[in-house]
Amino acid sequence: MNRKELLEEAGRTIAGQRQDDYGDARQSFDRIAALWSAYTGARITAADVAGMMVLLKVSRARTSPEKLDSWLDMAGYAALAAEMVSDG
Repeated sequence: MNRKELLEEAGRTIAGQRQDDYGDARQSFDRIAALWSAYTGARITAADVAGMMVLLKVSRARTSPEKLDSWLDMAGYAALAAEMVSDG
């Protein structure tokens, strides 16, 4: 898979099946941020959730770099984070 294909697939994934399965990403990440904030006692934003999910995928990629799913998800989470910080 080349970079263009990976980014196109990430776009299809976050705007397609994942959105159908889990609903609006902003609402989902806001809900996760509220739970993580309560658990940690620190203020966590929806964009923070996306960033921390990228870190989770970095850890997985370090263990299994050949698994394209981790790289695909990193691209998707990065796109969602960019959208969230752009929307305010």
